[in-house]
Amino acid sequence: MDYYDKRKCHAIIHAAAGSAAAIGGGLAQIPGSDAPALLAVQTTMIISLGKVFDVPVAESMAKQMIAQFLGCTVGKTVANILTGWLPGVANAVNATTAAGITEVIGWAAAKEFDDEY
Repeated sequence: MDYYDKRKCHAIIHAAAGSAAAIGGGLAQIPGSDAPALLAVQTTMIISLGKVFDVPVAESMAKQMIAQFLGCTVGKTVANILTGWLPGVANAVNATTAAGITEVIGWAAAKEFDDEY
């Protein structure tokens, strides 16, 4: 991955992670309510990363890639159970977890696209 591609990836992934944090933090008190919005953000991120490497990515392929990383949601669920009853704490934990998972998915996808590129 050259410097130019890496900068593009940083911009795409960090923007998606920021959106995920806002969604996760805002919807922390309603379990599972952030999942559809996070899936949309992460799907858009993967499609955008594919464009950086000239790899055409269909929405179904992006969702399949995300499904491979869903093991990370176990941590998010545990965090919600442990902190969901604490106002403010649950929002911060959910925001941080959503952003972290999105970052992991984004960099894993970027690496996969770079390997194909």
